[in-house]
Amino acid sequence: MIRIALVLVLLVACAPRGQITLDPQAAHVGEVRQIFIGTTRAIDPETGQFGSERADTPSFARFDVAVPPDRQAGEITWPPRRGLPDPKTDFITTAAVLHRDARAFRADLADALTALPRGGRDAVIFVHGFNTNFAEGTYRIAQLAHDLKMPGVTVHYSWPSAGNPLGYAFDRDSALFARDGLEALITEVASAGANRIFLVAHSMGSGLTMEALRQVAIRGDKRMLSHLGGVILISPDIDVDVFRAQAAAMGKLPQPFVIFGSDRDRMLTLSAGLTGRAHRLGNLKNIAELADLNVTYLDVTAYASGAGHFPLGDSPALIALMAGIGAVDAAFAAEQRGRTGLLPGIVLTVQGATEIILTPVTALAGEIQQ
Repeated sequence: MIRIALVLVLLVACAPRGQITLDPQAAHVGEVRQIFIGTTRAIDPETGQFGSERADTPSFARFDVAVPPDRQAGEITWPPRRGLPDPKTDFITTAAVLHRDARAFRADLADALTALPRGGRDAVIFVHGFNTNFAEGTYRIAQLAHDLKMPGVTVHYSWPSAGNPLGYAFDRDSALFARDGLEALITEVASAGANRIFLVAHSMGSGLTMEALRQVAIRGDKRMLSHLGGVILISPDIDVDVFRAQAAAMGKLPQPFVIFGSDRDRMLTLSAGLTGRAHRLGNLKNIAELADLNVTYLDVTAYASGAGHFPLGDSPALIALMAGIGAVDAAFAAEQRGRTGLLPGIVLTVQGATEIILTPVTALAGEIQQ
């Protein structure tokens, strides 16, 4: 156990931690993404920002984030802790609005939705993973929304992760604590007028998302479920048996239901070791374990590098591929033969589950980038 913890620290401790840097002038340089936020983090009295402690009631905000023009897809560059930020290369917050209550949040979100074409008033809710502070989760979804050309409005659920590589147990408890907050955020987004809501979750946030959907299904809230346009789990840190139990409680899974996984995910290998299991959902060895579920499993091992825990966010080639196929729900709703044309690779279908082992194609990547 101690050895696993030490390896985990070595993997993540050397990277600089994210922080919010406010500069309204950066809006004139980068592309600004409005990030609507629901959070169950308490405000740290020392910094005045959302920290790692848990709050009994959710807070709502909007952070406008300027994505710098001089960067590679998948890259997040933090402003220096000392010295002036460079809006050409650094992610910078141009405005930060803390809403006084849920009603003010809904009104702000409704204005953003109304500004969209009537058929495109959709929302993407991103749920971050383990060892993530407030700034890191907020800037990550800004990066994803920009690089993947996400349509609609962008919403972030920031649950109280400790932001500490040794805080795995704390984060697992916080993820359970945060289930009601995510459900409340989904309700607010639907009430603001979103036609469809897409849930995108990473790592431990995937377990939180599944737990929230499970309790919604058990409660029989068909209205909320009807708003779901699809679910995407990226490197989900979930025990496979637990996932199957969650899916069974939900009954019919929202469609499309997509899982991104990789055999090279070192973080999930460590997580599996901590739980005494061979693997997690995000590094599944055999798609047959999900055979009775209507899911699409995208094996992105060929695109993984480093820790391999977030290739959809980190790999420029995979980002180019996914951004090039257009609307995610349209691509994954296609029949198997259509999927093959959109996503180059080997397709394996076992009853209801479909596995696509993505294969990098240099010519295709070049075509997309042109």
